[in-house]
Amino acid sequence: MAIRWGVIGAGGIANRRTIPEGIIASDRAELVAVQDVAEDRVKDVAQERGVTHAFTDEADLLALDVVDAVYIATPTNFHAQQVKAAAAAGKHVLCEKPLGMTLQEVEEQIQVCADAGVKLGTNFMMRFHACHTKLKAMIEAGELGTLVFGRAELTCWYPPIPGAFRQDPALGGGGSLIDMGNHCIDLLEFLFGKVREVSCFTGNLVQDYKSEDTAVASLRFESGAVGFVDNLFNVPDAAARNALEVYGSKGSVAAFGTIGQDSGGSLTTVLEKGDKGYDADQVRDVETPQEIITPDVVNMYQAAIEGFCAAIVNDTEPPITGEDGLWSHRVIDACYESARTGKTIAVE
Repeated sequence: MAIRWGVIGAGGIANRRTIPEGIIASDRAELVAVQDVAEDRVKDVAQERGVTHAFTDEADLLALDVVDAVYIATPTNFHAQQVKAAAAAGKHVLCEKPLGMTLQEVEEQIQVCADAGVKLGTNFMMRFHACHTKLKAMIEAGELGTLVFGRAELTCWYPPIPGAFRQDPALGGGGSLIDMGNHCIDLLEFLFGKVREVSCFTGNLVQDYKSEDTAVASLRFESGAVGFVDNLFNVPDAAARNALEVYGSKGSVAAFGTIGQDSGGSLTTVLEKGDKGYDADQVRDVETPQEIITPDVVNMYQAAIEGFCAAIVNDTEPPITGEDGLWSHRVIDACYESARTGKTIAVE
């Protein structure tokens, strides 16, 4: 059974990645309708993707009986009203992160979807990256021993653009932290477990828009392990490493570029195979050489769509739920509170 999809906000990431690599690429999904406020853009997307239903008003798309589920990829300040409207129309909803502007908005979305009997999912698609699922499997198998530290970086060059919602907190909720940091934190929680307290710094070092162009946050997980995320809108794309590093009592794993929009990549591992005592010389890369692991590529956009389709067909929870999106919002809110107050903030 193929789930019939409508897309609300058909430009940007939707047409660049999720429509072609996720919906169209999957035999479990069918693209039947697209919407975007820009008439020329939605007509172009519809023609490019072979879709007959194209609208500038999401209400017209939601009125279609042929739509089973919607993917929402609009600016953040529209998410709450669009998720509620989709639920009222009986459509299942996969929404881009963050789900809303405030915790209250997200809580209301979850409740409205539950009352309507429709699924609500949060699109943290990086969890499905083959390198990340492989790393999680290695951790669960005990190959890294006790986890002690993780780092996730997502950085890009994002100069001032008129009307860009990520550059105005009134439209996007914030800047580099809420736009990219929530991916990084979610990924570290996927590997380490829940965050329990945060300490964060934000600022504008290069760009002069209202949202922060610089954000770093330190995290303490429920296990006691610690983590670090850094998210910058002010470093050239070619210079960004987008690093993922995990350290444990038996070794380390690092990847570069798997955090981002690409589904390819590899893991560089250095794992201790046996017990070893203290070495005063601290010799490295001799007795424990590094190994490169390159998993078979799994397109993370297709995996996210197919996981949500399976939840609809099997009437199960989506792989990444609305509650996951709510938790992410709590952690990000705590980070912003820490940046404002200069204090370490517990995440309740």
